[in-house]
Amino acid sequence: MCDNQEQNTEVEMPAEVEIIGVKFKPTGKVYYFAANKHRANAADSVIVETARGLEIGAVATPNKMVKSSEIVPPLRPVVRIASAADLKHAEENKAKEAEAFDICKKKIADHKLDMNLVEAEYTFDNSKLLFYFTSDGRVDFRDLVKDLASVFRTRIELRQIGIRDEAKLLGGLGVCGRPFCCSSFLSDFVQVSIKMAKEQNFSLNSAKISGACGRLMCCLRYEHETYEEAIKRTPPLGSTVKTENGNGVVIETNPLAGLIKVRLEEKTESPKAFAVDDVTLLYLKNQKPVNTENSGEASSSKK
Repeated sequence: MCDNQEQNTEVEMPAEVEIIGVKFKPTGKVYYFAANKHRANAADSVIVETARGLEIGAVATPNKMVKSSEIVPPLRPVVRIASAADLKHAEENKAKEAEAFDICKKKIADHKLDMNLVEAEYTFDNSKLLFYFTSDGRVDFRDLVKDLASVFRTRIELRQIGIRDEAKLLGGLGVCGRPFCCSSFLSDFVQVSIKMAKEQNFSLNSAKISGACGRLMCCLRYEHETYEEAIKRTPPLGSTVKTENGNGVVIETNPLAGLIKVRLEEKTESPKAFAVDDVTLLYLKNQKPVNTENSGEASSSKK
């Protein structure tokens, strides 16, 4: 009898689930929710159930069927398509957030805490008020939380964020004169390394390759794969190559343009530029030359 009861309570998941993708910030990640029989178009506003309460977001991905195996549980539901009243309430929350920000900033000063307030945010149902801040170290804000809870009469949450997150939230203009990539279209931060700057022949002066956040500019990543492929096809500096004018040493490279500058052996004339496809790599810097008589095929291959 017990076995039958257990068998009857099992719920078989459908092969496919209808989902809707939602963004809570213009440049935020897309989160997926069960459509729950609601139909939504791109840019529609919807009310959804999240781990921190009801939230309002913009539809980034309209109704779509996906395999159940691709879903990461729990898949929370879309509660409703946002009404005019919901949109009005969201605007009222924005006004409350500005007021809460000013109050919290004053309280931080009163408690003499070493923290920089970045943003205040209400959940749609006002069940929680979140404050985002930056700080050089750990901050004991327990007394501040109690003080804020007594003022706003709701759950208070303080979140310490990094300086890249701060730049994303506040926005601004980069050295290129355009809005920050992170605050205009990047949904997530990408890993950027100093190697990328080296491969793109940028000055390694940190002031020239760092963004307003003080970290390496995100845009160093955009052309990284293209540079990597171009560098693989380009003889490196110091290598010896065979050209139509004789053998010479590579003294300058321009991977994206597919050009190298070569100082020819036994020639007094100035170095010449050659297309990468028109030269043959003979040997790398500090390596013995390839025996072109016995392995002519290997020496004629482009590297």
